[in-house]
Amino acid sequence: MTTGLTLLVLRFAFLAVLWLFVFVIVFALRSDLFGQRVRTIPTDPKAGPSGPTTPSIPSAAASAPASGNAFTELISQGGTASNTAVATRLVITEGSREGMEMPLGGGPITIGRSSESNVVIRDDYTSTNHARLDLRAEGWVVTDLESTNGTFVNGQKVTSPVLVAEGTPITIGTTTFELRR
Repeated sequence: MTTGLTLLVLRFAFLAVLWLFVFVIVFALRSDLFGQRVRTIPTDPKAGPSGPTTPSIPSAAASAPASGNAFTELISQGGTASNTAVATRLVITEGSREGMEMPLGGGPITIGRSSESNVVIRDDYTSTNHARLDLRAEGWVVTDLESTNGTFVNGQKVTSPVLVAEGTPITIGTTTFELRR
């Protein structure tokens, strides 16, 4: 009698563990397919407010005539406060989307696996919100957003915001891209 009861309890325990395993697998697949909950992206307090509605504009734009497209004029002239050229394109040089180009514009560019990112990279080594590119007076700056595998500029891991020169390789996961004019 006790062996029958023990066998019944072991069957139910095995069934419970099996269902728990199924739920864990389904949850992992769901988070991979649909992403995780949206989290706020930390901003650098020294950089001032930046976002889609308030792009950070170099100080040379302040001396430009007050027109609605002063920032666009600044990029087309190819100058900043120090009168150096500003990269206007992001070009993927290695990875599954090699050869793809996109215009940078003036607002922050987010990079990650999230469908909410400006540049979506779908690989196992890219975090949901992996990195951000911001245009500042001195040029484009890349910031790692506490990603799991890190962001690399010219082979060096990014631990704080880093100024990126034109043509310098930026690696996120298995994708490498450069800023170009």
